[in-house]
Amino acid sequence: MITIESILLLVAVLLFLSVISSKISDRFAIPVLLLFLGIGILFGSEGIGGIPFDNPPLAKSIGLVALIFIIFSGGLDTGWPDTKPIFWQGIVLSTFGVLLTAIITGFFAVYILDFSVWEGMLLGSIVSSTDAAVVFSVLRSKRISLKKPLKPLLEFESGSNDPMALFLTIGFISLLTYKATSILSFIPRFFMDMGIGALVGYLMTKVIIFIVKRLKLDYEGLYPVAMISLVLFTYCIAVLLRGNGILAVYLTGLGFGQAEFPNKNYITKFNDGLSWICQIVMFVTLGLLVFPSHLVPLAGPGLLITFLLMVVARPVSVFLCLQPFKMNIREKTLISWVGLRGSVPIILATFPFTANIAHAEIYFNIVFFVVIASVFIQGTSIPFVSKILKLDAPYVEKKNYPLELVKTEEIDADLVDVFVPNNSEVAGRKIGELDFCQQCLVVLISRDNRFIVPSPATIIEGGDTLLVLSTDKDIRLLQDVLVKIKTPTQTKET
Repeated sequence: MITIESILLLVAVLLFLSVISSKISDRFAIPVLLLFLGIGILFGSEGIGGIPFDNPPLAKSIGLVALIFIIFSGGLDTGWPDTKPIFWQGIVLSTFGVLLTAIITGFFAVYILDFSVWEGMLLGSIVSSTDAAVVFSVLRSKRISLKKPLKPLLEFESGSNDPMALFLTIGFISLLTYKATSILSFIPRFFMDMGIGALVGYLMTKVIIFIVKRLKLDYEGLYPVAMISLVLFTYCIAVLLRGNGILAVYLTGLGFGQAEFPNKNYITKFNDGLSWICQIVMFVTLGLLVFPSHLVPLAGPGLLITFLLMVVARPVSVFLCLQPFKMNIREKTLISWVGLRGSVPIILATFPFTANIAHAEIYFNIVFFVVIASVFIQGTSIPFVSKILKLDAPYVEKKNYPLELVKTEEIDADLVDVFVPNNSEVAGRKIGELDFCQQCLVVLISRDNRFIVPSPATIIEGGDTLLVLSTDKDIRLLQDVLVKIKTPTQTKET
């Protein structure tokens, strides 16, 4: 007889192993997605754990709930100032790009798997969305990043293309289950689905910000609880109105992240932890659902579809969609290559089970194989490809300071860290001698892995990172001052 203590012990082991695996991911540049899935497979029916789990509807429900908070977190972490210049490129990639990828991959599936056209399109739709989180986790482990506008574009595309993949998947399931459904019905359904989702997301952003600003709870720990309920409200309202709940949640997170309100830092940090828990639970659950012996017979078709997806479907869709925009061939090539498949395709692959679609298990196993192959092949090669294309950039690690500012509407300033180049004309001078101190308050200096509380007599050195309290306008003036290079005369005097 299985006791509650046994279940709790198993959950504790799985969670702890997943957390530890993130260290392995950082050290060996192995995408953490593979490790989470691997833990699930290892403890599954055919692994050493022998956990008998064969319940696709339950896996779908767990994955969908987890996806809601992961998507919300993605919107919350999206920086609008960086996203604004590439907004339309991201929108085109996340809609038409997803559609083209689905169609091209779908036709490949028709010939490779001997599917009908609609069955092929369903498979193409399931694997049409991308996951940039895998990309940046690999780059972070190698201590490199990507040049602008690639990084914000990939982040925005991956966060906003899941609603389109969900729409196409549900649409082709309808075509397969309801023979009276017409492909032409996709057009009005698309505008209704996305329109209602966008409207609900916009309105709920206003409602959530209004509520959070006026709650004034006595217990700080209740704010995240309120956020959880409001995010679930957003998704459910959109779905009940026959709109796209995932789009509504993403837009709510995007709008919520740009607003200022009490306890924002606390809510954001809590949501980051919640997002990680959701990813672990979702990936481990989907790993438990896999039977490795069922994947082996589909290795050939799976590898072929993965190859065609990587070198044909994704590049063709990216180059066509970005043709109207000013981007060079190297940038388009890198965007094409980093179109990794992630968690969403595996979740969508559980949908055919609940809809009683023929070949449901083949869909799931093929998609699972495609995701693993895509993440392993593309994910591990991204640092090399970015360097070859000369689109890599130094990785700037975000410092954790021993203080933080809780922003509200009453204060028109923020804490920003700025780097002092070694050849800056500011290096070697006292803080009190500098004109920018009238508009910017240097709160803390990070130097050689230690923090210094500055005074007017403190000398700024090249390589310092200054934590400055200032408005956006004044911080830009400060950055202009810091990048000025010393003249030979100044260098000699110093």
